[in-house]
Amino acid sequence: MSGTFDDGATAVPTYRDGAIRYVGSRERGDVFVTTHPDGERLTSERSLKIVRHSPSGFAVGYRGSGPAQLALAILLDYTDNAALAREHYQTFTDEVVNQLEYGDDGTWTITEADIEQVLPNDIAPTP
Repeated sequence: MSGTFDDGATAVPTYRDGAIRYVGSRERGDVFVTTHPDGERLTSERSLKIVRHSPSGFAVGYRGSGPAQLALAILLDYTDNAALAREHYQTFTDEVVNQLEYGDDGTWTITEADIEQVLPNDIAPTP
């Protein structure tokens, strides 16, 4: 997603209608993530400017650098807030991304509810 970093204390979800989803799949050994409902490809470019865990790409399902980079990229995309993403991505990695498994269709999904469970209750999306 494009946008500027907002290091304030408020999370700013980039989607308002429906459940936000991140759907991952493997293609030739690499993990690709698509945002829904927009259908845009999530890349690691912005997150690598904050913390450089895995320049080689995303991963899921284990404790490591690929899942940490993915967690940071998702929180950064979802909140558009570098400080907030940096503060909470390790918890998101441990509680969500490390636990992901590919389904029978070869994909995994992260919902808005999965993301919201790691963000502080006192951080409300701005209208």
